[in-house]
Amino acid sequence: MAASSETRKVIVLIGDGMADRPHPALGGKTPIEAAHTPNMDRLAREGETGLMDLIAPGVRVGSDTGHLALLGYDPYAVYTGRGPFEALGVGMEVRGGDIAFRCNFSTVDENMVVIDRRAGRITEGTDQLAAQVNGIFIEDVQVFFKESVAHRGALILRGPGLSPKITDADPHVEGEKVHEVQAIDPDDAAARRTARIVNQFVRLSYEKLNNHPVNQRRREQGLNPANIILPRGAGVAPSIPDFNTHHKLIGACVAETGLIKGIARFVGLKVLEVPEATGGLDSDVMAMGRKVAEALREHTFVLCNVKGPDVAAHDHNPQAKVDIIQRIDAMLGWLLTQIDPATTFIVVSADHTTACSFGDHTGEPVPIVLWGPEVRTDDVTQFGERACARGGLGRIRGKDLVPMLTSLMNVQEKFGA
Repeated sequence: MAASSETRKVIVLIGDGMADRPHPALGGKTPIEAAHTPNMDRLAREGETGLMDLIAPGVRVGSDTGHLALLGYDPYAVYTGRGPFEALGVGMEVRGGDIAFRCNFSTVDENMVVIDRRAGRITEGTDQLAAQVNGIFIEDVQVFFKESVAHRGALILRGPGLSPKITDADPHVEGEKVHEVQAIDPDDAAARRTARIVNQFVRLSYEKLNNHPVNQRRREQGLNPANIILPRGAGVAPSIPDFNTHHKLIGACVAETGLIKGIARFVGLKVLEVPEATGGLDSDVMAMGRKVAEALREHTFVLCNVKGPDVAAHDHNPQAKVDIIQRIDAMLGWLLTQIDPATTFIVVSADHTTACSFGDHTGEPVPIVLWGPEVRTDDVTQFGERACARGGLGRIRGKDLVPMLTSLMNVQEKFGA
């Protein structure tokens, strides 16, 4: 059923990893604080602000667990690994009993030392590389592999006697050898078998990709070859209540990466594709905004995730993070001209902190602003980590957000008499 023009609606705009620590290259400001963000600041002046711990204070949150929390779920209760969401996000079929993994195309030397975990953030030819390993059998297990955005991919193992309770092949840092996958419990025969098969897959991927024409061309161009596939985040599909049924909403998602699309699909949100959204710093953020405005006509809840801030922070590039935040703000400004302020709420926040100085996710809370009709305003006039700490929302958890929104939208059931 489509939403009527009088129905209250909400846009949840997430800058992936947008929150940060103060950085010396930015004069001791965070990238949000250093960026020119007149539209986020407008929302702060006219709305209510605060800080949000996606899961709990000090917990380093992944994009997967962060988004599960943002959608109202308890990650400790429903999270079974990143792999199934990544696979669903790229359109793969995940069946009961399948073991799914998130993967990177990476660069290793002849000694299996990881030189570049993201293979120069490769953007072309990954479909040809994926075809080398997709559909093969290792022992009696069939392997399915599909490329995702840039260096990312998803792997599914389908066969008897498998377990997700194994370690990662990806060492998560450069300069280390590819890890030998092991069973978390050495007495678990299914986990030992799965680890053995994954190790064979990793070695086979190197044999098939190292001298592939795509990588020969990359070497000729002075680029790092995508000469190995490193799986991590093994998981099975979890059991999660349908988002729309549970919250009485009509949900949609505009996102760039397979992971976020997969989570959205799994909980029941309609995923709307934006071909111009690359998942990198070159992404057409305004095209994503146009798709959000389009989605709002038929949906009451639209989640939008822009990946760029996280990419910049993982690359230790605070100025690039400032630039992409400013582009998100420009998209927000355009959206404000397209909505009905009498019926539309907007949330701007992040799914976790990614520190440019550290190059990875950290446990600090993220700023959040809630804007819309009948929102209780506070005295905060700027959007940022330190300013929002003074806001009227106080310090909330990620899983608090959707109940707060459904209350404001007048669709939440009362608890008690």
